[in-house]
Amino acid sequence: MSDDDHDTEHEMEAYRYSDGSITYPGHPVGPDGSEPEGTVDLSEYTATVVTWTTSTATPPGVRQPNTIAIVEFDVDGEPVRAIGQVEGEKTVDIGDEVRAVYAGELREPGAGIRHPDSQEWDGFRFEPIE
Repeated sequence: MSDDDHDTEHEMEAYRYSDGSITYPGHPVGPDGSEPEGTVDLSEYTATVVTWTTSTATPPGVRQPNTIAIVEFDVDGEPVRAIGQVEGEKTVDIGDEVRAVYAGELREPGAGIRHPDSQEWDGFRFEPIE
């Protein structure tokens, strides 16, 4: 993987808890009722596509069509699921291997009803590994 493929400045941060569980996004209280003990950068791992869909009727500022995937990371034997857009116009299928790639804008900030400065517009998409 080249430096362009993995953004070392941004982390897809999941939380690790005392019982070994990991959640994404992170939560202040884990499945066992404990506070997080640390974090894991999911962008350092690959994931497997569990399921996917393509939306052709998207909210303002979101590309059309927009393929979304639910993926599962294996972090030291602990499954961690995440949902997100698929990178570009690429296609995925159940069982495909993907990696998380940073995107500066997941949607166009000026297209919605909220003021662009009122929320974050960046995040991670999933790119198939070929």
